[in-house]
Amino acid sequence: MRIGNGIDVHAFGPGDHVMLGGVRIPHGAGLVAHSDGDVVLHALADALLGAVAAGDIGQLFPDTDPAWRGADSRALLRRVAREVTRRGYRVANCDVMVLAQAPKLGPHREAMRRNIASDLEIEMGCVSIKATTTEGLGFVGRAEGIAAQAVVLVEPSGQAPA
Repeated sequence: MRIGNGIDVHAFGPGDHVMLGGVRIPHGAGLVAHSDGDVVLHALADALLGAVAAGDIGQLFPDTDPAWRGADSRALLRRVAREVTRRGYRVANCDVMVLAQAPKLGPHREAMRRNIASDLEIEMGCVSIKATTTEGLGFVGRAEGIAAQAVVLVEPSGQAPA
């Protein structure tokens, strides 16, 4: 078994929603990003790539490449999942922590888990999404942005790496 971890941070900017876990959540601001700014899926993708020693999302989807402008992070996550499979592994479980003062994630948690389970082709019971505030401290506490941390466990799939 192998473990990977990832983190992503984006600043708030103009907009009326944020994308988190592939769910469009109404909010008084958007996220400044080259893609859709989904910190949950970006942290998760980095954790998966780290677990199989395949670099990071900046290498696979550089923000200098216009092809990734406004990219759907669910599509990026599915591509990362294929890379994990290609290397002879499968996702055992994932755990994501979102750090944000707002928006509230409770009403959207199950939809986020459903999206991630679908994209990684795992059971929903293998996907954990948690959220916390920073009690008003730091850039998150000042509502300047949002962050996510992810940890994944991958195991050999029994298939020879491609």
